[in-house]
Amino acid sequence: MKWRGGRRSGNIEDRRGLSPVAGGLGVGGVVLALIGYFVFGVDPATTLRAVEGAAPAAQNQTGVRGETDDEAGQFVDVVETSTAEVWEDLFAASGQTYQRPAAVVLYDRATSTKCGQGQAAMGPFYCPADQRIYLDLTFWEELSGRFGAEGEAARAYVIAHEVAHHVQNLTGAMAQSRRLGAQGADSGAVRLELQADCYAGVWAARAAAASGGAVVLGPEDIAQGLRAASAIGDDTLQQQAGGRIVPDAFTHGTSEQRMGWFRRGAETGDPSACDTFSASRL
Repeated sequence: MKWRGGRRSGNIEDRRGLSPVAGGLGVGGVVLALIGYFVFGVDPATTLRAVEGAAPAAQNQTGVRGETDDEAGQFVDVVETSTAEVWEDLFAASGQTYQRPAAVVLYDRATSTKCGQGQAAMGPFYCPADQRIYLDLTFWEELSGRFGAEGEAARAYVIAHEVAHHVQNLTGAMAQSRRLGAQGADSGAVRLELQADCYAGVWAARAAAASGGAVVLGPEDIAQGLRAASAIGDDTLQQQAGGRIVPDAFTHGTSEQRMGWFRRGAETGDPSACDTFSASRL
């Protein structure tokens, strides 16, 4: 994946090195979130919202805003900036103005969010309440080690997927998904996640043109993204957990579905091809 030399906008809030905040969900909420993420692939923000009402409020935490000096932080900055370039063009084409996420928050171990206490073990997530993406960079080791999804393009897919959730928050798709159910093979949650996969593919297809050739994903990079999508399908995660496949518990879609929708976005570069909410067959 070509990204070095790509534009950076400094839409990063770096909380790395700060001590984990007090308060938040407590052990019970964290356990629920971990079970949801690692066993069923549940969006941790969903679990956080469900249990935060019974927990004390987390102390606010603020990091350093702007560009980072380390390569890992620069990579996140370039990819998020590239997604903004793509979505700004797409929104403008429909007569709208794209509003970027408030920040991508880099943190260690735990941090406060308006969706509850964020924990590194939950993986990256988007919090619609504060419009921030939360990422502990040690997840890259989990992505390659546990999920077998190696390479920078696999990491970029994860970032683009979380940015896609922000796009869905702006378009109203996130609210629509809540009305259609939180789990199940045909649920609103699954349709939301598959659309985010498709949107990540749209970014991959359009990144080179939007960045003037500074950010480019070739065929092997798309293959890395497909491997990442496959690795975190509901059926694959349930099997890895030693259990049987339970479609009624799906929240993200099968590996085949996730690859299929990411591929559709990458091949068409067209967000209108990502209408999972109208699709009769996912």
